[in-house]
Amino acid sequence: MALSFELSANPNPASEAERSAILENPGFGKHFTDHMAVATWTKDAGWHDGRVTAYGPISLMPSAAVLHYAQEIFEGLKAYRHADGSIWSFRPEANAQRMARSAARLALPVLPEEDFIASLRALVTADQAWVPEAPDGSEKSLYLRPFMYASEAFLGVRPANEVTFSVIASPAGAYFSGGLKPVTLWISQHYARAGAGGTGAAKCGGNYASSLAGQLEGIEHGCDQAVFLDAATQTFIEELGGMNLFFVTKDNRLLTPELTGSILEGVTRSSILDLGKELGLDPQEQRIEIEQWKDGVASGEIVEIFACGTAAVVTPVGELRWEGGSTPSTAGAAGGEITNAIRSRLLDIQYGRVEDTHGWLTQLA
Repeated sequence: MALSFELSANPNPASEAERSAILENPGFGKHFTDHMAVATWTKDAGWHDGRVTAYGPISLMPSAAVLHYAQEIFEGLKAYRHADGSIWSFRPEANAQRMARSAARLALPVLPEEDFIASLRALVTADQAWVPEAPDGSEKSLYLRPFMYASEAFLGVRPANEVTFSVIASPAGAYFSGGLKPVTLWISQHYARAGAGGTGAAKCGGNYASSLAGQLEGIEHGCDQAVFLDAATQTFIEELGGMNLFFVTKDNRLLTPELTGSILEGVTRSSILDLGKELGLDPQEQRIEIEQWKDGVASGEIVEIFACGTAAVVTPVGELRWEGGSTPSTAGAAGGEITNAIRSRLLDIQYGRVEDTHGWLTQLA
């Protein structure tokens, strides 16, 4: 039976003046809307008690399983206000399907796709005043964060018999407040994000926690992010801590590391593989050695590099550094022609500025 998310309105919502001030300059992940969607799963009853209620603290027992065994997953997607005032999301069914795969890997219950999308629609309908207007050139949106965690209070290594699902929302501006510019990357040679048979293909917090030490190492060397290699050989490129990588070659190939089970399958990544064909590129998924990156930039074989993800959309990659060396940037001041063409195409579809020929948009309100 499908979940319904009944609204219990927040008795103390933000005032219109408070909300307007936030939407003027929302930043990213700093402010949250008046409500959140919640549902509960138990082993005996399945999914039930769906509701939209006031955003606020979560009550957990100190013995809640998530705090001890990290049985949790999450997703990230955005709601976009179009010129006519309607509100849309970009490929939410893909996020629902990925969350289902993540749930299976973390031994959590699968939330049906229709319930996942119903939760988004219920929360966005309740908080639609929080979805910023986005005139041409603006990248304001409402970031949606569905997540699921083991809320049962017990100690013992087994799947939880009680699980909570929730969705919170945060108005967001452009991810890079200072304007789009190439990021400098550090090759993490002492840390791995994930390994064979692990949880690398699941969107769970542990994968992000494991990337932080490598990221801090990169920051110490003047870089913005770290790029992680395969755990077994430290030879093949995998991804950044939270973004997938693409390489554009001089013969118009669009290369990205193939999915090996330790790389997260990004929704933006899969969309770019489709869009690349429309731009006359030859998208290819393959194992890519880190030496191919170094040598390809040096020889001119690789002409552009970019990273992608929901939050930042598409980000040009500049210099690559490692212990004892570096490669120069191929990105110029603000990314290459193909990087920016792909980025613009994605944003135009998401904000309804061009026809959605792929059927990627779902109206939420």
